[in-house]
Amino acid sequence: MKCPHCGYDDNRVLDTRVQKDGEIRRRRECLNCKRRFTTVEMILKSYPHLIKKDGRREPFSKEKLRRGLRLACMKRDVSLPAIENIVDQICRRVLEHSDKEISSLQVGHWVMEELRKLDDVAYVRFASVYKTFKDVQEFVKTLENESQI
Repeated sequence: MKCPHCGYDDNRVLDTRVQKDGEIRRRRECLNCKRRFTTVEMILKSYPHLIKKDGRREPFSKEKLRRGLRLACMKRDVSLPAIENIVDQICRRVLEHSDKEISSLQVGHWVMEELRKLDDVAYVRFASVYKTFKDVQEFVKTLENESQI
């Protein structure tokens, strides 16, 4: 770790604190110029790839998930912390998945489960994009069947 003030390579750790979100903050002192600075360490999470409906594979994107949830919840009484909570829950489930790849259908199913608990309109909006329907009757029938589960 180079000192941001003088560029010297050696320093000592004065204090270490673990934050709520798993980050580690360290207060350091440069052994050359004696100035202090703070560093933050965090674990880099390796998400599996998504297998899309058409067979394509793409990296899991937390931002894409967040954007889809925001669109589904647009103009609804759903707070940003509630959306972030769902994003965190889905990301946790994706990371717990033992394979290097996961179906986008599985992730979409998890999102629908969470949206159903949160807001009916957001759930319907997401379902209408997530699932492929031939016509409105099939859409209504599918929603009715899932609401009985």
